[in-house]
Amino acid sequence: MLQMKPSPPAIAVVVAFFLLLPARSAEFSIQEEPDGAAILIDGELFTKYVTGDPITNKPYFYPVIGPTGKGMTRAYPMEDVEGEAQDHPHHRSFWFGHQFVNDFDTWHEELTLVERAKGDEAKLAELMKVLGATKHREVLEASASGGKAVLKVASDYLDSSGNRLAEDVRTFAFSVAEGGSRVVDVAIVFTGVADSVVFSDAKDAGLSLRVAHSMAVKSEQGGRIVLSTGEQGEEAWGKRAAWCDFNGPVDGKGGEVLGIAVLDHPSSLRHPTPWHARTYGLLTANPFGLKTVAGESEEGPVVLKKGESFTMRHRVILHAGDEKAAKIAEAWEAYSKE
Repeated sequence: MLQMKPSPPAIAVVVAFFLLLPARSAEFSIQEEPDGAAILIDGELFTKYVTGDPITNKPYFYPVIGPTGKGMTRAYPMEDVEGEAQDHPHHRSFWFGHQFVNDFDTWHEELTLVERAKGDEAKLAELMKVLGATKHREVLEASASGGKAVLKVASDYLDSSGNRLAEDVRTFAFSVAEGGSRVVDVAIVFTGVADSVVFSDAKDAGLSLRVAHSMAVKSEQGGRIVLSTGEQGEEAWGKRAAWCDFNGPVDGKGGEVLGIAVLDHPSSLRHPTPWHARTYGLLTANPFGLKTVAGESEEGPVVLKKGESFTMRHRVILHAGDEKAAKIAEAWEAYSKE
């Protein structure tokens, strides 16, 4: 039987029909596990909120998989990957910490102190006296629907004896933006539990990511730091800005360029936040370090009485290309209105 080939106009109609179809949204799911909660996109791991790591003193996200299927945060100390910098063992991928919560340290951890003690047991014992912890308490919500997922958890800030100083409720909302960027909206509400709790003006404090080694400027493989205010590289450290973006190759020099942007919402504590952004790969939004990071004349501790609260609110965008290709400035404008 004679087969009729579709005419060019017919082909055009078919193509136009498919172009008009809405893109299929990503399907999220959350799997609660004994040591945390895994967030999946279309059945594949996006990230895991790790709460049961016996080595550390805080929960963290690891791994963090970008829009093209590659890990975008450093693997150390969770994994030993050849070629990675293995400094700062307390930099666990994607986390929150603060060095001085009523002078107890929830930023560093025992691995750090062991490294600093250099075999001196008396020195280690002295350092451990001020080591606190951020302890995961419970999952309040783990839901996925409509192309989004929400993980809401409660945490306690403890002194070295296990006494509660403060608590927080962390809400993480996961989505995929138009163009494929992966987005984590973070809202952390801190509340005083002790009669008085002081989050000191500290350099080492805030919502943090340790980017993939090849994205770090110091790896000399093409990594960049860029602020919304235009500063780049080492000049970005300590500046206040609406957003900060790290971008660079994830497969070594000349490889595919990806980026991580952290946006600071206008309603977040002390917007625009100072950035503790280091060329070796640390990206921290630190609204606590007014003197120690931003270089202001007066210290800026945050003091809470029992029951008082403050909020940090950020959007983390894992994107392809640099900050211009990912339209991070436009993304912040949209976020700022939400």
